[in-house]
Amino acid sequence: MTARNTICLWYDGGALDAATFYAQTFPDSAVGATHRAPGDFPSGRQGDVLTVEFTVMGIPCLGLNGGPAHRHSEAFSFQISTEDQAETDRLWNAIVGNGGQESDCGWCRDRWGLSWQITPRALIEAICDPAPAAAKRAFDAMMTMRRIDIAAIEAARRG
Repeated sequence: MTARNTICLWYDGGALDAATFYAQTFPDSAVGATHRAPGDFPSGRQGDVLTVEFTVMGIPCLGLNGGPAHRHSEAFSFQISTEDQAETDRLWNAIVGNGGQESDCGWCRDRWGLSWQITPRALIEAICDPAPAAAKRAFDAMMTMRRIDIAAIEAARRG
């Protein structure tokens, strides 16, 4: 990796599968080098995949197969900006439909436990509306959703 700042994500043996899924799901994403352990380690053996270099929408990441000691939490998530409902639905359905789990307000978790915010640009524009009442209506509508429905957000924004 040539990046000076890389996000390291801890997996319980699924780093290569996760990186492959991300590369197939998100644009400007790819799996890079895979490194095997030079010796036995607490959650694996010599020769097992230890780390995987990958990018998610241009962000350099390193997947570390560190074992079950640490789990992902909502304290870290990727926020993916989407252009329209079709892109929002495609990404949401890819994550949830591949063993993931829905959460609230556009958040979901993939099958490896990593959290994603699938966030339409229209949502950000609506909740940042300079008219406080319009922003609040859009925000209140978002608070009732799992996957974001852009038409419903825009309708709430208009009142």
